[in-house]
Amino acid sequence: MRTRWYGKVLGFIAGWLLLRHPAGALLGLAIGHAFDADWFRLSRPRDEHYRVLGVSPDASDAEVERAYRRLMSQYHPDRVADAAPELQARAGERARAINAAYEAIQKQRRRAR
Repeated sequence: MRTRWYGKVLGFIAGWLLLRHPAGALLGLAIGHAFDADWFRLSRPRDEHYRVLGVSPDASDAEVERAYRRLMSQYHPDRVADAAPELQARAGERARAINAAYEAIQKQRRRAR
């Protein structure tokens, strides 16, 4: 994932211009970093769950189910039980993210019905 940088630059410039002091530039840089890191985002966008599963938001229930099963068969912790510990940990994290995304999509679609 590429990191954003423009918040830091704009924050640095704005802080310098508003306070006319190097401390203002540093304060602006810190605020710009916070925006780049999404510290002020209140919740995840709905599309992010679909992106985890690799389907579009207008995918059918069957397509979502198929993507979920395909990814879980690939990243399930039991599947990589004899792999290196780092790979097991990464697969476990990915499996948790897949489960969370699938549950969020299912909950969202049940509420919409």
